[in-house]
Amino acid sequence: MRWIGGGSGAAKTSVAAALAARFGLRGYSTDAAIPPHAAAAGPDTPLLATWLQMSMDERWLLRDPVEMVHTFPWFAGERFDRIVADLSSAPTTPLTVAEGFRLLPRLVAPLLVEPWQAIWLVPTPDFRRWVFARRPLEQQFWLRTSDPSAAFERLLARDQMFTDCVSDEAAGLGLRVVVVDASSSEAALAEEVARWFRL
Repeated sequence: MRWIGGGSGAAKTSVAAALAARFGLRGYSTDAAIPPHAAAAGPDTPLLATWLQMSMDERWLLRDPVEMVHTFPWFAGERFDRIVADLSSAPTTPLTVAEGFRLLPRLVAPLLVEPWQAIWLVPTPDFRRWVFARRPLEQQFWLRTSDPSAAFERLLARDQMFTDCVSDEAAGLGLRVVVVDASSSEAALAEEVARWFRL
């Protein structure tokens, strides 16, 4: 197993796809797994249960970024056990590379045999803004609120707080963190991750 976590907008998906194509790895996207993992909230997922009942404005406009970061179910690690179950049931070959912001350092660390099996990519604020603004319209969910500009700014502030927490947590556990900015080409970033993963 190899793990690529980090903040949103840090090219995790692109890097994982590049490594999968180059080295014949199996890819696992924690983002793609969100719909089935969110299908049925239960007593073990109180934040998810609340989230599913919120309107878009309640999620992205009517709360400040601090509350948003502390109440987002995936930032709290809810349903991480489903990720582990998915990966445990996958064939052992080829090697799997899992990626996504749901891979919190404190949850991944106990699953590592060696620290070089995981890495966290963290975007700078300017790079995240640039990436988000260029996403396809169907992925710009903040446009479905009553004030898209305000919702976008709240999203960026929330995600920066999360990124800072993830970066500090990974560093505190002795795990690798790489800052991603406009100078980081996708090819160079994939090469750096490949070397770290000893592929």
